[in-house]
Amino acid sequence: MKAADNVKDKVGRLARGYVFTYDDFVTTVNDKEAIIKALNRLAKTNVIRKLSKGRFYKPEVSPFGELPPSEYQIAKDLLEKGGKTIGYLTGYSIYNNLGLSTQLSSIIQIGRNDTRSSFIRDKFRISFVKQKNNITKENIPLLQILDTLRFIQKIPGASMLFLCKRFLSIINELPEDDLSRMIRLSLKYPPATRALLGAFVSELNKSVNTDTLLESLNPITSYKIGISTNELSTAENWHIK
Repeated sequence: MKAADNVKDKVGRLARGYVFTYDDFVTTVNDKEAIIKALNRLAKTNVIRKLSKGRFYKPEVSPFGELPPSEYQIAKDLLEKGGKTIGYLTGYSIYNNLGLSTQLSSIIQIGRNDTRSSFIRDKFRISFVKQKNNITKENIPLLQILDTLRFIQKIPGASMLFLCKRFLSIINELPEDDLSRMIRLSLKYPPATRALLGAFVSELNKSVNTDTLLESLNPITSYKIGISTNELSTAENWHIK
Protein backbone atom coordinates (compact mmCIF):
# COMPACT_ATOMS: atom_id res chain seq x y z
CA MET A 1 0.00 0.00 0.00
CA LYS A 2 1.31 3.45 -0.89
CA ALA A 3 2.17 5.94 1.84
CA ALA A 4 -0.72 8.21 0.80
CA ASP A 5 -3.17 5.30 1.02
CA ASN A 6 -1.80 4.34 4.45
CA VAL A 7 -2.28 7.87 5.71
CA LYS A 8 -5.79 8.14 4.26
CA ASP A 9 -6.75 4.78 5.78
CA LYS A 10 -5.54 5.76 9.25
CA VAL A 11 -7.20 9.18 9.05
CA GLY A 12 -10.46 7.41 8.22
CA ARG A 13 -10.20 5.43 11.47
CA LEU A 14 -9.46 8.43 13.70
CA ALA A 15 -12.25 9.88 15.84
CA ARG A 16 -13.73 13.15 14.67
CA GLY A 17 -12.35 16.09 16.65
CA TYR A 18 -9.16 14.22 17.55
CA VAL A 19 -6.10 16.41 16.95
CA PHE A 20 -3.14 14.59 15.42
CA THR A 21 0.34 15.37 14.10
CA TYR A 22 2.77 13.80 11.67
CA ASP A 23 4.13 11.69 14.52
CA ASP A 24 0.85 9.75 14.72
CA PHE A 25 1.73 8.10 11.41
CA VAL A 26 5.40 7.17 11.79
CA THR A 27 4.61 3.61 12.89
CA THR A 28 2.79 2.86 9.64
CA VAL A 29 4.65 5.13 7.23
CA ASN A 30 8.41 5.66 7.60
CA ASP A 31 8.69 8.37 4.98
CA LYS A 32 7.96 11.64 6.84
CA GLU A 33 7.98 13.68 3.65
CA ALA A 34 5.30 11.40 2.20
CA ILE A 35 3.21 11.80 5.37
CA ILE A 36 3.44 15.59 5.17
CA LYS A 37 2.42 15.61 1.51
CA ALA A 38 -0.48 13.20 2.10
CA LEU A 39 -1.87 15.16 5.04
CA ASN A 40 -1.55 18.50 3.27
CA ARG A 41 -3.38 16.99 0.29
CA LEU A 42 -6.22 15.80 2.55
CA ALA A 43 -6.40 19.27 4.10
CA LYS A 44 -6.68 20.90 0.68
CA THR A 45 -9.61 18.63 -0.19
CA ASN A 46 -11.30 19.40 3.20
CA VAL A 47 -11.16 15.80 4.41
CA ILE A 48 -9.24 17.16 7.41
CA ARG A 49 -8.70 20.64 8.82
CA LYS A 50 -5.39 22.26 9.71
CA LEU A 51 -5.39 23.56 13.29
CA SER A 52 -1.85 24.96 13.29
CA LYS A 53 1.50 24.07 11.76
CA GLY A 54 1.77 20.28 11.78
CA ARG A 55 -1.55 19.80 13.64
CA PHE A 56 -4.72 18.51 12.01
CA TYR A 57 -8.15 17.17 12.91
CA LYS A 58 -11.07 15.47 11.23
CA PRO A 59 -14.03 17.84 11.62
CA GLU A 60 -17.29 16.87 13.25
CA VAL A 61 -20.45 18.27 11.67
CA SER A 62 -23.59 18.96 13.71
CA PRO A 63 -27.02 20.13 12.52
CA PHE A 64 -25.76 23.65 13.35
CA GLY A 65 -22.56 23.39 11.34
CA GLU A 66 -18.98 22.26 11.74
CA LEU A 67 -17.67 21.93 15.29
CA PRO A 68 -14.12 22.76 16.40
CA PRO A 69 -12.16 20.22 18.47
CA SER A 70 -12.57 20.33 22.24
CA GLU A 71 -10.33 22.71 24.18
CA TYR A 72 -8.47 19.71 25.57
CA GLN A 73 -7.69 18.44 22.06
CA ILE A 74 -6.64 21.89 20.87
CA ALA A 75 -4.20 22.34 23.76
CA LYS A 76 -3.28 18.77 24.77
CA ASP A 77 0.37 19.15 23.79
CA LEU A 78 0.54 21.93 26.42
CA LEU A 79 -1.18 19.80 29.08
CA GLU A 80 0.76 16.53 28.82
CA LYS A 81 4.28 15.59 27.85
CA GLY A 82 5.67 12.08 27.72
CA GLY A 83 2.65 10.77 29.61
CA LYS A 84 3.15 13.30 32.43
CA THR A 85 0.64 16.00 33.34
CA ILE A 86 2.26 19.43 32.97
CA GLY A 87 -0.79 21.69 32.77
CA TYR A 88 -4.57 21.90 33.09
CA LEU A 89 -7.46 23.82 31.60
CA THR A 90 -8.65 26.75 33.65
CA GLY A 91 -10.48 30.04 33.08
CA TYR A 92 -13.54 30.37 30.87
CA SER A 93 -14.14 26.68 30.14
CA ILE A 94 -14.05 25.92 33.87
CA TYR A 95 -16.46 28.77 34.64
CA ASN A 96 -18.88 26.97 32.33
CA ASN A 97 -18.17 23.49 33.71
CA LEU A 98 -18.76 24.67 37.28
CA GLY A 99 -22.00 26.42 36.36
CA LEU A 100 -20.62 29.88 37.12
CA SER A 101 -21.16 31.33 33.64
CA THR A 102 -22.81 30.44 30.36
CA GLN A 103 -20.70 32.74 28.20
CA LEU A 104 -18.33 31.17 25.69
CA SER A 105 -14.88 32.50 24.87
CA SER A 106 -12.24 32.11 22.19
CA ILE A 107 -9.58 32.25 24.91
CA ILE A 108 -8.15 28.98 26.24
CA GLN A 109 -6.42 29.43 29.58
CA ILE A 110 -3.92 26.91 30.91
CA GLY A 111 -2.48 26.61 34.40
CA ARG A 112 1.20 25.62 34.46
CA ASN A 113 4.22 25.84 36.73
CA ASP A 114 6.15 27.42 33.87
CA THR A 115 4.40 29.93 31.66
CA ARG A 116 5.00 31.56 28.30
CA SER A 117 3.57 34.37 26.24
CA SER A 118 0.07 33.90 24.86
CA PHE A 119 -0.27 32.88 21.23
CA ILE A 120 -2.90 32.20 18.57
CA ARG A 121 -3.82 28.67 17.49
CA ASP A 122 -6.47 28.62 14.77
CA LYS A 123 -9.35 30.77 16.10
CA PHE A 124 -8.26 30.55 19.72
CA ARG A 125 -5.90 32.59 21.86
CA ILE A 126 -4.03 30.37 24.32
CA SER A 127 -2.84 32.11 27.47
CA PHE A 128 -1.21 30.87 30.67
CA VAL A 129 -1.78 31.24 34.42
CA LYS A 130 1.12 30.67 36.81
CA GLN A 131 0.49 27.79 39.21
CA LYS A 132 2.81 27.49 42.22
CA ASN A 133 1.47 24.14 43.45
CA ASN A 134 2.46 20.77 42.03
CA ILE A 135 0.11 19.87 39.17
CA THR A 136 -1.25 16.34 39.54
CA LYS A 137 -4.42 14.72 38.24
CA GLU A 138 -5.72 14.58 41.82
CA ASN A 139 -5.02 18.28 42.43
CA ILE A 140 -6.40 19.65 39.17
CA PRO A 141 -10.13 19.83 40.12
CA LEU A 142 -9.19 21.66 43.34
CA LEU A 143 -6.78 24.01 41.56
CA GLN A 144 -9.54 24.83 39.05
CA ILE A 145 -11.87 25.86 41.87
CA LEU A 146 -9.13 27.94 43.49
CA ASP A 147 -8.42 29.62 40.16
CA THR A 148 -12.07 30.60 39.82
CA LEU A 149 -12.00 32.07 43.33
CA ARG A 150 -8.84 33.97 42.45
CA PHE A 151 -10.46 35.50 39.36
CA ILE A 152 -14.03 35.75 40.69
CA GLN A 153 -14.28 39.40 39.59
CA LYS A 154 -13.51 38.38 35.98
CA ILE A 155 -16.23 35.73 35.67
CA PRO A 156 -18.54 37.13 32.95
CA GLY A 157 -22.30 37.46 33.01
CA ALA A 158 -22.98 36.66 36.68
CA SER A 159 -23.80 38.72 39.76
CA MET A 160 -21.79 38.37 42.98
CA LEU A 161 -24.91 37.10 44.75
CA PHE A 162 -25.26 34.29 42.21
CA LEU A 163 -21.54 33.50 42.34
CA CYS A 164 -21.54 33.32 46.14
CA LYS A 165 -24.48 30.93 46.13
CA ARG A 166 -22.87 28.78 43.46
CA PHE A 167 -19.48 28.67 45.20
CA LEU A 168 -21.16 27.69 48.48
CA SER A 169 -22.82 24.80 46.65
CA ILE A 170 -19.55 23.70 44.97
CA ILE A 171 -17.55 23.79 48.20
CA ASN A 172 -20.32 22.14 50.21
CA GLU A 173 -20.26 19.15 47.85
CA LEU A 174 -16.54 18.52 48.37
CA PRO A 175 -15.53 15.62 50.65
CA GLU A 176 -13.80 16.93 53.79
CA ASP A 177 -10.46 15.38 52.74
CA ASP A 178 -10.59 17.30 49.46
CA LEU A 179 -11.58 20.49 51.23
CA SER A 180 -8.67 20.16 53.67
CA ARG A 181 -6.33 19.57 50.72
CA MET A 182 -7.74 22.61 48.91
CA ILE A 183 -7.05 24.75 51.98
CA ARG A 184 -3.42 23.58 51.93
CA LEU A 185 -3.14 24.28 48.20
CA SER A 186 -4.64 27.76 48.69
CA LEU A 187 -1.67 28.79 50.84
CA LYS A 188 0.27 29.34 47.61
CA TYR A 189 -2.46 31.61 46.23
CA PRO A 190 -2.83 35.38 46.77
CA PRO A 191 -4.20 36.49 50.18
CA ALA A 192 -7.57 37.56 48.72
CA THR A 193 -8.14 34.02 47.43
CA ARG A 194 -7.32 32.55 50.84
CA ALA A 195 -9.66 35.02 52.56
CA LEU A 196 -12.48 34.22 50.14
CA LEU A 197 -12.06 30.47 50.63
CA GLY A 198 -12.03 30.96 54.40
CA ALA A 199 -15.25 33.01 54.23
CA PHE A 200 -17.04 30.36 52.19
CA VAL A 201 -15.92 27.49 54.42
CA SER A 202 -16.91 29.45 57.54
CA GLU A 203 -20.31 30.25 56.03
CA LEU A 204 -20.95 26.53 55.60
CA ASN A 205 -19.99 25.77 59.23
CA LYS A 206 -17.72 22.97 58.06
CA SER A 207 -15.74 21.08 60.67
CA VAL A 208 -12.61 21.60 58.55
CA ASN A 209 -10.04 23.76 60.36
CA THR A 210 -9.54 27.20 58.76
CA ASP A 211 -7.00 28.46 61.31
CA THR A 212 -4.11 28.10 58.84
CA LEU A 213 -5.97 30.36 56.40
CA LEU A 214 -6.67 33.00 59.03
CA GLU A 215 -3.10 32.91 60.33
CA SER A 216 -1.74 33.36 56.79
CA LEU A 217 -3.53 36.70 56.39
CA ASN A 218 -2.48 40.15 57.55
CA PRO A 219 -5.11 41.13 60.17
CA ILE A 220 -5.12 44.78 59.08
CA THR A 221 -5.48 44.15 55.34
CA SER A 222 -8.86 44.39 53.59
CA TYR A 223 -9.72 42.68 50.30
CA LYS A 224 -11.84 44.66 47.85
CA ILE A 225 -13.68 41.96 45.95
CA GLY A 226 -17.14 43.51 45.76
CA ILE A 227 -18.89 41.14 48.17
CA SER A 228 -21.04 42.46 51.03
CA THR A 229 -22.42 40.68 54.09
CA ASN A 230 -25.77 40.59 52.27
CA GLU A 231 -24.17 38.24 49.75
CA LEU A 232 -21.87 36.38 52.15
CA SER A 233 -22.52 36.84 55.86
CA THR A 234 -18.93 35.92 56.86
CA ALA A 235 -17.32 38.42 54.47
CA GLU A 236 -16.63 41.00 57.19
CA ASN A 237 -14.96 38.42 59.45
CA TRP A 238 -12.42 37.79 56.67
CA HIS A 239 -11.98 41.50 55.84
CA ILE A 240 -13.70 41.12 52.49
CA LYS A 241 -15.46 44.16 51.04
